[in-house]
Amino acid sequence: MTETVTIENDHWRVGLLPSLGGSVGFGQVQVDGQWADVLRPAPEDISAPRLAASYPLVPWSNRIRDGKLRWAGRTYQLRANWPDGAAIHGAGWDYPWAVVEHTDTRVVLEFTSRDVYGVNWPWTFTARYAYELDGADFRWTYGLTNTDHETFPAGYGHHPYYRRSVAGSPDAVIRVDVDKAYDLVGGVPTGAAGEIRPAADFREARSLGSEPVDDVLTGRRGEHLATLSWPGAVTLDVSADAELEHAVLYIPQGRDYWAFEPVSNVSDAFNLDEAHVPGTGLFLVQPGESRSSSFTLTARAA
Repeated sequence: MTETVTIENDHWRVGLLPSLGGSVGFGQVQVDGQWADVLRPAPEDISAPRLAASYPLVPWSNRIRDGKLRWAGRTYQLRANWPDGAAIHGAGWDYPWAVVEHTDTRVVLEFTSRDVYGVNWPWTFTARYAYELDGADFRWTYGLTNTDHETFPAGYGHHPYYRRSVAGSPDAVIRVDVDKAYDLVGGVPTGAAGEIRPAADFREARSLGSEPVDDVLTGRRGEHLATLSWPGAVTLDVSADAELEHAVLYIPQGRDYWAFEPVSNVSDAFNLDEAHVPGTGLFLVQPGESRSSSFTLTARAA
């Protein structure tokens, strides 16, 4: 059984799985005096981070088409790790992370790419992700340090899966405070952000429904990013730092879970940036420089 590191207060109980790609194993909130899973809990016999409640996306989020990272006139061939031939979800989830800090309400996990062989990224880096409970707030902080000798482009995020029903509630109801999205082919954008297609448009609160969604959203209106609600149970307000310019909304058919991912970069951001498409959300990290960004889930009664 994978070791779980737990943090807890009166509002939240969260389990981390450091040895399994630095994943989150579960996330529970108090509903009528009982702990209820809002994040999809990992199975007891979990064998891969993709089955966890969430996992870190670093040093990029989502896909790189065909694993070909084009940057500054050079092309780097990354290892494809998805059936469509893409390199997906970064390199951090492939390796165990170390616990560098642990209190009752805070855990910090770290991955140092120099310490392992075969990392799917052309440059060396250290990722440090913190998870902290403060009253009703559950704060997730992404951190990335360039340990290489040259500047590189990067992004980061997390992949939280939520349950469709919490504590016997009907289908989840969401509102997302964004005004743009991307046309996708094979899961990657064809150009700059534009109109949100109707199936992925949750600017007015509504239930998840049955139509499949796997879209990248952007055009944020402010600090508040989304409201995720389970009527009769609990509501989570999602706020995020401005650097997290994008969010991936994934609603699969016939599943009891869905995902809403606050991330910095759009899918295939490196190649889009090389083609001079604006607004990719990539950032440059100088040698020795560290970057960090946070998002927060704030629990309240539905």
